[in-house]
Amino acid sequence: MRTILITGPGGSGRTTVAAATALAAASAGARTLVLSADRTDTLGAVLGTPTGPAPVEAAANLTAWRPDAATGFRADLAAFQERASSVLDLLGASRLDPEEVTPLPGAEELTLLRALRDATLAEAHDLLVVDLPPTPQALALLALPEELRRYLRRLLPPERQAARALRPVLGRLAGVPMPAEWLYETAARWDLELAAVEAVVADRNTVVRLVAEPSPAGADAVRDATLGLALRGLRPDFLVASRVLPEADAGADSWLAGPVAQQRKTLDEWQTPYDVRTVAHLGRDPRGVDDLSGLGVPGVKAEAATVEWPVVDRLAQDGVLVWHIPLPGAIRDELDLIRRGDELVISAGQFRRIVPLPSALCRCTVAGAALREGELRIRFAPDPRLWPQTR
Repeated sequence: MRTILITGPGGSGRTTVAAATALAAASAGARTLVLSADRTDTLGAVLGTPTGPAPVEAAANLTAWRPDAATGFRADLAAFQERASSVLDLLGASRLDPEEVTPLPGAEELTLLRALRDATLAEAHDLLVVDLPPTPQALALLALPEELRRYLRRLLPPERQAARALRPVLGRLAGVPMPAEWLYETAARWDLELAAVEAVVADRNTVVRLVAEPSPAGADAVRDATLGLALRGLRPDFLVASRVLPEADAGADSWLAGPVAQQRKTLDEWQTPYDVRTVAHLGRDPRGVDDLSGLGVPGVKAEAATVEWPVVDRLAQDGVLVWHIPLPGAIRDELDLIRRGDELVISAGQFRRIVPLPSALCRCTVAGAALREGELRIRFAPDPRLWPQTR
């Protein structure tokens, strides 16, 4: 199954483009699911069909789904209280009733991730189109599975479960109670669920599509989004320039002349680094199948937009291995690298990621780094204490 993750600055028309993309694929015969997590039914308003917790048929071959964060949050809390009942009883804590629970901030994002996982595992569709939140929240959302899994592994290392029989003894020796079995089981279940979502995001059949209005603010947002995606090993397949004004109506005396000139300047700047597709301004907010069909959004690319972080062997020439990490839009003064054991902490502007080192680089020391032509090149020199010696 192919997956298209669509995001862009707030107010850029990303939900409209997501709906139009899904409709175009469905019209071409692909069984398509469009997914959104907005509290308000923006997706339903655009499609002309109300959407909600139950998937609905919005058109032939097109299903729309807007999962309910409140229901999922209440179910998760009820399950947690059931598993932690002995601890809660020991503390004298009173249980929360489902009716009094209100979803916490971030519940919509977690609900969207779970729905993304469920839709992928169901294998009931050929294409999944996901209307992500605005770009800053979307980038944080895409990073969440990897970061949460790392936290779980640090707090509850899976290898500690091997000492189940020793935990009572260890608890007496340490003088503190050891984590209960249910805690390890819960962590393992969460890790499995997060791994499934992480696999969908990292799959070669998953692409990200950016939507933005061609303007100075839109250009800044696209530049930041491209860098944030690159740090996650992702890049957009298309940049959809939305609400493009008609040049034919922008005469010298028309009030449209200034906005059209501004849009044209931004579009020209986008042509080289991006595969740009334009969506015309209809003069109104698109509503219903007819309006969406007339937008002319791009379809699904035949080839996958993969991103490679190769390690190049230059031992014979320079005595180093070079790790090439594409970071288009990165600024040298805003880059920071920290080696932590077998991990590398990469900070680029407002974005940060902790990545495990490839196995060969774990036996090396960092010998330097350089940013050239939008690519970070980190040099690693073999550590004589760890590197295999040739005789």
